[in-house]
Amino acid sequence: MESAATPHKSELRKTPLNALHRRRGAKMVNFGGWDMPVEYPASGGLIAEHKAVRGSVGVFDVSHMGDIQIRSGAKPGGALAAVQHISMNDASKLAIGQAQYSAMLYPEGTFVDDVIVHRLGEDDFLLVINAGTREKDIHWVRENTKNFDCAVEDLSDAYTQLAIQGPRAIEVMKKLTDANLDSLKNYWFTHGAVCGLKNTLIARTGYTGEDGFEIYVPSDVTTSEKIWNQVMVGRAALEQARAAGLRRTLVGIEMVDRGIARDEYCCCNEAGEAIGVVTSGSPSPTLGKNIALAYVPAPFSAVGTILYVEIRGQKCKAQVVPTPFYKRPRPSPASNATRTA
Repeated sequence: MESAATPHKSELRKTPLNALHRRRGAKMVNFGGWDMPVEYPASGGLIAEHKAVRGSVGVFDVSHMGDIQIRSGAKPGGALAAVQHISMNDASKLAIGQAQYSAMLYPEGTFVDDVIVHRLGEDDFLLVINAGTREKDIHWVRENTKNFDCAVEDLSDAYTQLAIQGPRAIEVMKKLTDANLDSLKNYWFTHGAVCGLKNTLIARTGYTGEDGFEIYVPSDVTTSEKIWNQVMVGRAALEQARAAGLRRTLVGIEMVDRGIARDEYCCCNEAGEAIGVVTSGSPSPTLGKNIALAYVPAPFSAVGTILYVEIRGQKCKAQVVPTPFYKRPRPSPASNATRTA
């Protein structure tokens, strides 16, 4: 949501990970009034880090972002009404656990700031705002919601926020959490244990344009550094695995024989030798087929490859298919013209 460093100012603010960044040799810059790491030269610098996020995974300290909770006052409904009043998109359409990219607007329709709105509960919302305009935004939210029956709380300093971003971010996260990430869609969030820290908020907004997760942990230095180090260990293990060569990959499979491939079921070759494992599977009412995701060796990953799933002691035939399994049809230009005529 922010993209540029700002001119030098005195008394730069610091995230709980500031000392760690400096110990690790990060190049620090003034970013919106915050002393932030712009790159780690020892890891190859900006270009290498950019490529890591586009091709594999990268980790960012985004604890400078602002967090505002708006929840019910004396009666339910006030928080939703307040969020509807201050933001551009329709927050009433959000399910609990869903987020949306939106904007806060002045009465004349110009931007106060862009924002990500998370629906924590029926009448409970978390707004994530930019760091450089944090105090201004918080003041604006308070002023523009004071006539609504809601409570506004600035949680910006309560959390350290880490962003794990890139096409392999999910692989790192699966090593660190017990949450079911396969079912977590883009712009949804959940709670789970992360590095042993229970009830951690895990969002999947992927602000870099790649897949990605954001985790919110307590902002004390000890906890923040512990989680950062464990996330980085997971990333390092993934990089080591990549350097050693890809041993298995996640593929979509569709059952040819009768049967449903469930999580932890064994995948095997025609000879019955174990080659992989199913991570999740179920019938698809839309497709009318039984589908699953599975880790298999690279030689078995091409679309159309035949493999087998062991179901109740029986070897059942399946084939590798493209993912996503379902793509919503795009309206034709003609149908769009008809609707707008």
